[in-house]
Amino acid sequence: MYEYISGKIDTLTPTTAVIDCGGVGYLMEITLNTYSAIEHLKEVRLWVHEVIREDAHLLYGFATPEEREMFRLLIGVNGVGSATARMMLSSLTTDELQGAIASQDAKKVQRVKGIGSKMAQRIVLELHDKVSGTGFVLGSQSLAVSHSKEEALSALVMLGFPKAAADKVLQPMDGTLPVEALIKEALKKL
Repeated sequence: MYEYISGKIDTLTPTTAVIDCGGVGYLMEITLNTYSAIEHLKEVRLWVHEVIREDAHLLYGFATPEEREMFRLLIGVNGVGSATARMMLSSLTTDELQGAIASQDAKKVQRVKGIGSKMAQRIVLELHDKVSGTGFVLGSQSLAVSHSKEEALSALVMLGFPKAAADKVLQPMDGTLPVEALIKEALKKL
């Protein structure tokens, strides 16, 4: 299994990249987000996921290990293949997709071309615990902030407060606070 491939960019399109590594050109399928990250570079390191099928050996390249990890989680969902996962990661950034799954926003996931309502719900259901738990951490703090606020919002709604009012109170708050502190502050303002 390949971990990453570093080398000069020989050919680059929005969907593929050929990386010259030691005189060997590796053709990799890439996402639009990876393309945007590497389009102005001459040399690059792409994190690789290899797919071996009966009729082909495919390499998928990603600008970050987090994007590759999200790809791997997506293809682990029943009914989501490599092409669908690549389409999802081309339509949404890793942080956006992780945030949508963590907040159980199936509608945002469904906006991706080729993803229907049932598939979006399946992705959210199967990956929710994996991306919102401590086992899967991406590079940014944005998910932790979003997750804390979502938990606080859920708790306030369960206490009987209207969702819109609770959300309005939570929005300006510091999302790095623990969920309990967010709830206490919100209760003072509701």
